[in-house]
Amino acid sequence: MFSTRNDIRNIAIIAHVDHGKTTLVDGMLKQTKVFRNAAAAGERILDSNTLERERGITILAKNTAVHYGDVKINIVDTPGHADFGGEVERVLNMVDGALLLIDSVEGPMPQTRFVLRKALELGLRVIVVINKVDRANARLAEALNETFDLFIELGATDEQADFPVVYAIGLEGRAGYSANAMVDDLAPLFETIVKHVPPPRIDDDMPARLLVTTLEYDNYKGQIAIGRLRSGTMRKGMPVIRITTDGRRVKGNLDYLFTFSNLAKQEVDEVHAGEIVAFGGFDEIGISDTVADPSVTEPLPSIDIEQPTVRMTFGVNTSPFAGREGKTGWGTSRRLRERLYNETRSNLALRVEDGDSPEKFIVSGRGELHLGILIETMRREGYEFEISKPEVILIRDEDTGETMEPFEEVHIEVADSLTGTVVEMLGGRRGQMLDMRTERGTTFMKYLVPTRGLLGFRTKFLTATSGMGQMHSLFHGYEPLVGSIPGRQFGSLVAWETGTAVSYGMLAVQDRGQYFIDAGTEVYEGMIVGEHIRPEDLAVNVCKTKTLSAVRTIDRSEDARMKSILQLTLDDFIEFIDEDELLEVTPVALRGRKRILNNEERIKGIKRREKMLEAAEG
Repeated sequence: MFSTRNDIRNIAIIAHVDHGKTTLVDGMLKQTKVFRNAAAAGERILDSNTLERERGITILAKNTAVHYGDVKINIVDTPGHADFGGEVERVLNMVDGALLLIDSVEGPMPQTRFVLRKALELGLRVIVVINKVDRANARLAEALNETFDLFIELGATDEQADFPVVYAIGLEGRAGYSANAMVDDLAPLFETIVKHVPPPRIDDDMPARLLVTTLEYDNYKGQIAIGRLRSGTMRKGMPVIRITTDGRRVKGNLDYLFTFSNLAKQEVDEVHAGEIVAFGGFDEIGISDTVADPSVTEPLPSIDIEQPTVRMTFGVNTSPFAGREGKTGWGTSRRLRERLYNETRSNLALRVEDGDSPEKFIVSGRGELHLGILIETMRREGYEFEISKPEVILIRDEDTGETMEPFEEVHIEVADSLTGTVVEMLGGRRGQMLDMRTERGTTFMKYLVPTRGLLGFRTKFLTATSGMGQMHSLFHGYEPLVGSIPGRQFGSLVAWETGTAVSYGMLAVQDRGQYFIDAGTEVYEGMIVGEHIRPEDLAVNVCKTKTLSAVRTIDRSEDARMKSILQLTLDDFIEFIDEDELLEVTPVALRGRKRILNNEERIKGIKRREKMLEAAEG
């Protein structure tokens, strides 16, 4: 017999990047007296991951809970970037409603569209929060109308389209039912959540059933799984069965049982249906596993995640500097394989396969950012490895036999004066313009671009727009393979020999391109030290020293000055490296390198390929 738990509301907060999700949660936590001293709590409290604080985005979905009156509100803060959509798709399975944050100036944006579509498909009750209403040039009416149009376009039901609206200034912790009637706290938001988000429907008489949606690891308690208890009651120490996605049944016990309270887990002895639960007891458990009473025979429906579109090869570091900078023993193929496969247990949108040799692994994800975050995380943990240039995943249409490739829906926002530049750039990458409009000196464009054309495009776009343009992409689907897309325009400056780069040698060839390294940097033969000014690669001797003699001469080169170097980030390097190059990743440094390090062998190989091409054309 189904009933409702009126003392609980389960909600997710979804929005586009930088529309204020995490800041709003900060206000909710502070106003419900989670902290003894709210002023000392800081900002972006839930962004505990170092990378999240550095990049200003939410990467991992997080659970917390606040109490408003007699109602406990379980809150899940979700990522806003489409590359982390796997996180969003998982956690939406735990909630009954969602707060959709809309920036009062920007209105609904691409990632808003992606996450909202998922929420509507699951039948969630959505509350629209128009945030940052105090911004200059706020477009309150337009933002609300655009949001309503988006609901209709995404197939919302009549009930979903009749959404409640709350206006807020998340940074100040204020809200109201209209922008002109703001109160000094978030009470209107809390009241709207309690009134409009449906309480969980439960069957307390049925056996306990739970679908695992998130995994954590505790150094003392081991593997911790999180999910929403669909029915029945869970008790600490009770025997349970774990039904895997491939149908295996594994017996176990609930050694630990937690619910969420404020920013911490609270250990409890018993939990009833409708609650979001964390538990321990299984050494091995996966997302989409069903944990239930032993009498249950059928698993709950597994979580459906969209497939990855981009892949890279991860491999054991084979450079001459291998083993010098990572943790001892952490650069082996066994350790690298274990780390990558463990990542797939919690990172559901990631795929890992063994490569063509024991030292290589094919890692597939949602996009460059998705894979880049994994690389940076592993690097900070102490791993050293090498990665290849990203490539898109092609599929074959079963009906027509035609090769298909992934396409992205790209939204561009630039100054009117730069419109022509961006149109030309995207046209060269096989982009199809779908829409263009101009408002107050800013041009908004919507394109359909093959994912291939976006690899390495973001840096060039930011350079062309002097960092002032905005670009957001959203996976569209698979379309027939289009023609060739121009790659990197310039070659690499490659170190001729192993040694230490010196100013004398660098000055002699600095007019040939832009350096990535400083004088005093250790280099090895085949290492990329800069970007050439021509399309082909050039081997340069940056280790060359001045010949000493007893004869004093006036050397005019002493007056020369080194040009500033270009310091590439991980994202820059991923976009820069070509197909015949690799990126060496260590906790200390990032080094581009050629696959074939020996310069003579590499040059011979290039000449052989050229002769083969000439023979084929002839």
